[in-house]
Amino acid sequence: MTIEYKSEIFRLPTTNLTTVLTVNATTRFIVKEIGVASQHNNTVECDFYLNKANGSAVFFHIQIPADSHDNAIHNTLVMEENDYLTFQVSTAGVVSGQISYAVLSRKNQNG
Repeated sequence: MTIEYKSEIFRLPTTNLTTVLTVNATTRFIVKEIGVASQHNNTVECDFYLNKANGSAVFFHIQIPADSHDNAIHNTLVMEENDYLTFQVSTAGVVSGQISYAVLSRKNQNG
């Protein structure tokens, strides 16, 4: 098993549901932080979903105050094979973020 630490940056240019992180079929992710920032003069509503490979989803909702940032999760988030994160915001083009996570890979594992 290998562990690799990574960081992804995302921007949400539309109010459409947008996929920001996807786990492939041979890894798992341990997400430590999802930081989101708003560059808007009003509060922005932000919904995000942990979409599971079996078709179910877990819903989260946060409000990002004007011209500020927040951590979208307050505990570790474990993403399994083929899971993915999607975001949707109330105002287009003003929210961006950064995801810090560890990749656990079983590729090249014996047995």
